[in-house]
This record gives sequence, structure tokens and C-alpha cells, in this order.
Amino acid sequence: MADILKNFSTNSTGWFFMWALLLAAVFVVAIAIERIYYVMVRSNIDAQKFMDEIKKQVRAGDYKKAIALCQSAKNKALPQVVLAGLKKVGSAETIEFRAIQNSVDEGTLEVIPKLRERTSYLSMLANVSTLLGLMGTIYGLIAAFKSVSAPGIDAAEKSRMLAAGISVAMNTTLTGLTIAVPAILLYTFIHNKTDKIIDEIDEHTVKLINLITGNQ
Repeated sequence: MADILKNFSTNSTGWFFMWALLLAAVFVVAIAIERIYYVMVRSNIDAQKFMDEIKKQVRAGDYKKAIALCQSAKNKALPQVVLAGLKKVGSAETIEFRAIQNSVDEGTLEVIPKLRERTSYLSMLANVSTLLGLMGTIYGLIAAFKSVSAPGIDAAEKSRMLAAGISVAMNTTLTGLTIAVPAILLYTFIHNKTDKIIDEIDEHTVKLINLITGNQ
């Protein structure tokens, strides 16, 4: 893309589309890096291993140790939700299924929006990049056809203008697709990983609530 942009100064035909596409590419990279870090590093955890240890402490009736284990995981998604339920158990004289479920639901409602935040922008930017490339293509073809029909211009100049218009059309299309394809792949990857974390939260919290209430 850098080589293409060198040929598009503010005096060149179609420069606006190329620089708009560059801006879209910057946003795609920034959002993808932030989301991958948040979902894959900051929020992700080995759910099965973590829950095996939590269940071990719950079966032993040691809720304080289970709470401490959740707190040691800091900002991980599943431990945050589990912690909300365990705190309710630790502070209640009698354990009620509905009370624990409400606490878990509240914790889930806090975590899920943060997991999904800004991911949809990648899909939107992929569509915008494709459309900007298409607009540049149409603009370039219009410029090319105008150069052919323009009166009072010699053949050499018409050829140059025709080539410039076609170049704009092809370069903007290629650049738009070059941005859109990775953006869609990144969106799908992050979206699927987010759904996996949410599914793990739903699965393990239900099992934990059943284990807690079954122990009473």
C-alpha cells in the first residue's frame, strides 16, 4: 500500500479515496490489536483447570479459598462472574438458588459487553473499505471515459489521462479489498473467541450453582 500511496498526492486524481482507505486501515489495525489483547490475554483463562480447582474448594466448603482464587485471577472474564456468585454464598446465612443466580447474572451482564465492545467495528470497517474501493473504481472509470471524449486534447495526453483514470480504478479496488479481507478474518476470529468465552461462562456457572445448592 505504501508504494501505491506514493503516487497519490493531493494533486493526483482519486487521492481522497486512497487516504480514506489508509485511515480505515489504521483503525482496523488499532482495534484488532486492542481486541485481541483484551479477549485473548486479559480475559481468557483455562476454564476447565480453573473450575476444577474452584469445585474442589466448594466441595470442601472452603468458600474463602475459592474467593481468593477468583481474586488472584484479577480481570479474567470467568473468574469475575464466578466471584460474584461466591461472594453471595459467603455473605448469606442461608443459600438460595435464585439469589446466587441473580448475582451470577449481574456479573455476566458486566463482563459480556466489555468482551464484545468495538469488535463489530472491524466488520463495519471491512464493508466501508470495500465500498470506498468501489467508489474509487467508479470515479477512476468516469475520469478515464471523460479523458477519451474530451475535445481539444491531443492523443498522447488522452492516453495519459486514460491510463491515470484506469490506475485509480484498479488501485482503489485492490487497496479496499486488501484492507477488507484481513478485517473480516480478524472480526471472525475475535468474535468466535468471544463467543467461546461466553459459552464457558454460561456452562461453568450453571454447573457451579448446581454444585453449591446441591451441597446444602
